[in-house]
Amino acid sequence: MRVLEEDLFPSTPGKVKIERAGAMNRQLHRCFASTSTMFLWALFLVAMTASYLSFQSFVDTSSKYLAASWGGLHWERQIRASAAPRRPPGSAAGAGMSVLVTGAAGFVGTHCSLALRKRGDGVVGVDNFNAYYDPSLKKARRALLASHGVFIVEGDINDGRLLAKLFDVVPFTHVLHLAAQAGVRYAMQNPASYVHSNIAGLVTLLEACKDADPQPAIVWASSSSVYGLNDKVPFSERDRTDQPASLYAATKKAGEEITHTYNHIYGLSITGLRFFTVYGPWGRPDMAYFSFTRNILQGKPITVYRGRDRVDLARDFTYIDDIVKGCLGSLDTAGKSTGTGGKKRGPAPYRIFNLGNTAPVTVPNLVSILEKHLRVKAKKNVVEMPGNGDVPFTHANITLARQQLGYKPTTNLDVGLKKFVKWYQSYYGYTRGSKNSRQ
Repeated sequence: MRVLEEDLFPSTPGKVKIERAGAMNRQLHRCFASTSTMFLWALFLVAMTASYLSFQSFVDTSSKYLAASWGGLHWERQIRASAAPRRPPGSAAGAGMSVLVTGAAGFVGTHCSLALRKRGDGVVGVDNFNAYYDPSLKKARRALLASHGVFIVEGDINDGRLLAKLFDVVPFTHVLHLAAQAGVRYAMQNPASYVHSNIAGLVTLLEACKDADPQPAIVWASSSSVYGLNDKVPFSERDRTDQPASLYAATKKAGEEITHTYNHIYGLSITGLRFFTVYGPWGRPDMAYFSFTRNILQGKPITVYRGRDRVDLARDFTYIDDIVKGCLGSLDTAGKSTGTGGKKRGPAPYRIFNLGNTAPVTVPNLVSILEKHLRVKAKKNVVEMPGNGDVPFTHANITLARQQLGYKPTTNLDVGLKKFVKWYQSYYGYTRGSKNSRQ
């Protein structure tokens, strides 16, 4: 309190009243600013909840999701078989984990599920196979996982009965929560879907984990978008994250606060991972590198956004294999949850890590690399970035992940895009010099 006392009682006697009033005003201002921030977050959650309740038409709660066909002895046998670890007896890595992967037919979910299965861990997936992008790609990923013995339940993470049944059938040791409504720009068209998946779905999953016995350790996908308008680079886990630039970012920030609450009250072990622009084979068609590739091969123009003052946008592009290593490292080092029957028995770990490549690349350079590997010149339409929630740059500080997870990205953008292009041309049936494909 010494500094505060010196502020209130300055050395110049004639200014005591003025300085005291000024100091008190500053304290009130700080208090008001803090209260305003809390109020805005509360208002946001109330407004979004109201939006969700008012726009049920945006949410498909039909039999495809909440009443999806599941249950029965055969279904339970499939779940148990998929969840069973298959590491050799006496393995140096231990007996293996049983992991519930949400969003298992998604981009990151498929790669992580496959990596877990290949090293002998048990994996059960959940995915609702929504139509945010071409569902046939998700179904192809599901077929790939099925060929490696990974069973995916078609269902929604908002279905509490389904989640409770899964935990009743299998005592999962870990949950890798990757299911989410992705995309920064799509949030402007369909905001309710973000509340439904990224907030309501997260809470439903946390409730199921809280009530499970034993409680699993949870690793989940936050996002680098939580850094929002932060202009301090590289982005560190200790930096401010209270200025989201998009609804997607706001839901991910809300997710970090919600998971912290469940960690504090119920003893759930939580690890949040802030992914930085993940790319690679089996990727998401809505991502820029993916759509650029499609349009370049089809001879269509691509739109390249540029920031203010003609500054090129830059992203910390991170190859999928590096992200997978970070996810598995997080699962391997996650401490145990400490609750039983929904009651906390002691403190549990709460961690947040950046998973990036630490080498931002401008979008024009990304296009140049694609042109090289595709052997086709792009038709570029350069325009100023619209106010749709995108940020001008991202750059990860991965010191914490390197120290605690052994995380070390090894794939640069040139190598990673070469692998992506090879997969893309094979999957969609392109041959060199041909513009015909299965798309």
